[in-house]
Formats: sequence, C-alpha cells, structure tokens
Amino acid sequence: MAVPVLLVTGFLGAGKTTLINHLLTSADGRRLAAVVNDFGAINIDAELVAGAADGVVSLANGCICCSLQGDLLRTLSRLLRRDPPPDGIVIETSGVSDPAEIVQNLLDPVIWREAALEAVIALADARALTDDPAMLDDALCRSQIAAADIIVLNKADLVNPDELARARALLAPLRPERMIFDVTEGRIAPELAFGAEPHAPRAPGTGTRAHGFSTPRFETMSWTAEAPLSLARFQAVIGKLSPKLVRAKGFVAFREQAGRPMLFQLVGERATLGPAPAGHTDAAPVRLVLIAENGKLDMDATRAMLEECIAREG
Repeated sequence: MAVPVLLVTGFLGAGKTTLINHLLTSADGRRLAAVVNDFGAINIDAELVAGAADGVVSLANGCICCSLQGDLLRTLSRLLRRDPPPDGIVIETSGVSDPAEIVQNLLDPVIWREAALEAVIALADARALTDDPAMLDDALCRSQIAAADIIVLNKADLVNPDELARARALLAPLRPERMIFDVTEGRIAPELAFGAEPHAPRAPGTGTRAHGFSTPRFETMSWTAEAPLSLARFQAVIGKLSPKLVRAKGFVAFREQAGRPMLFQLVGERATLGPAPAGHTDAAPVRLVLIAENGKLDMDATRAMLEECIAREG
C-alpha cells in the first residue's frame, strides 16, 4: 500500500508548524512521520515526547518526527524502509520556498507508487491578509496558492466576520471557494488532511453498495462495485461531481485496462490516476470514498451516476 504524503506550504508565520503539531496529536491512530525544512523544527509539547535518537523523535501517540537533511527523496526512501513504515508522511516546506518542484517530484510515477501525494495544503494568515491584501501580489505567495489543493485560512479568530469574508474573497479568485477553509490554531478537519480510506473489503457477492455518514462539517459516501467500469463514463461522472466534492479516493478497475487495478485520487481540482499497490485482489475491484461539505452531495443521484459507469457485457 502506498504511504500517503501531505505537503504543507504557506506564508511565513501563517501557522504551518501549529497545523502540523495538530495533525501529529490528532492522528486518530495513524503513525505519522513529519519531514520539516532546514530553517527550523517543529516545537512539539515536551510531554508528548517519548524519546529521541539519531534525529528521530518518537511521540507517545505513535507519531514520528524527523528533520529533513539533504535530499528529500532520500529522506522519503529512508522513512519508507522503516519497519513498520509510517501510515502517513507530512512534509513542511519553508515559508520562503516555492513548493512546485516538490510537487513535481512527488508526482513522479515511480515515487507515487510508494509515496502517493495525498494533498497540498497552503496556509494563509487571515489577520495578515486582511491588514495587507497586497501580499497576494507577491510572486512567491501566489505560487504557494497555485500549488495548493486546499487553502487553510488560519487565525480566523483574530478577525471579525466582515474581515474574514474579505480575506476569503481575496483568495477565491485563486482557488475554488469550496476549497478554502477558515480555522483557528491550525485545527484542520482530519477529513481534509488524509481523507478517508476506502472501506474495508466485504464478503464476495454481486452488484454494488453505497453508504454514507456525516461529521459536523463533512459527509462521506462510500461506493463499491464488483464489475469494472468504463473509463470514459467514469471520467465524465467525476467531471460532473468534482465541483461538489472536497475529496475523492479509491481503487478502480476499468474494462479497457483489464487486470490493472488503479488508485484514484481527487483533491479540489487535481485528479490523479495511477497503478494501485499490490495486495487488494481479495477486495471489490471498485471501492470509492467521496467527501463533500454537508448538504452538497445527493447520495441517491450520485449512486445512480456511478452505477452508469459500470461496463456492461456486450
């Protein structure tokens, strides 16, 4: 199974370290590795630290934090060789760096098969953006936003509702508004960070299954099919659904590519489709999880659309 990678970028002082600390301490049982830039280290509360050796800090909640030393790809390789490997890797970029090159490297098919880029999150400071809207004229700031799938408008508690609305309006032309989330102290919803895993395999059978559940802000729908899909129909349906979705993830099989299970991911406007990791032959060939804000997804209509993707015989 490929290890999901989350890339965190954003303005200087926007709260990247705070957000990463939140992820590490709210990992919901995941063992996370955090790769941090050369300009500093994550200030993890001392009571969370269980021990440290050779630049690796093990936390009481099972997370791992290591420093980025030298080449990022060598660092990832070293993490992936750990026994057991982490359940997820969080990479923090410097506030003075353009993440585009890192994104390009992580999307390399060879790397993606072992460490799949899950999402790129860019942080913006609501207070700073309100006080100085011209900061978005800076080429580096715009590059960080352009590389992101999700915009986290942090420090929302430091502005009033009108100021927050203005800050969102400044960012909206750069990214779909549904992918801009205002938070306090970097407390991003877990669903946005690593999404939801395709649900556990069910007993062999026929047909499809769809179900869903809601969190305070998001609703999740899971769908399985025992038959492969039409690639063209699937692409058309995802095109129709994507404006309503925050995320989608899953394993898919296509009639046109028999015997080649694929891993599909959608985050905002970025969709990726690549070879699935080995080890899923006993599960339904199609397993999808769709995430949207509450009230945005008509589950019955969505299920019907997905059913139309199933490749029929003849």
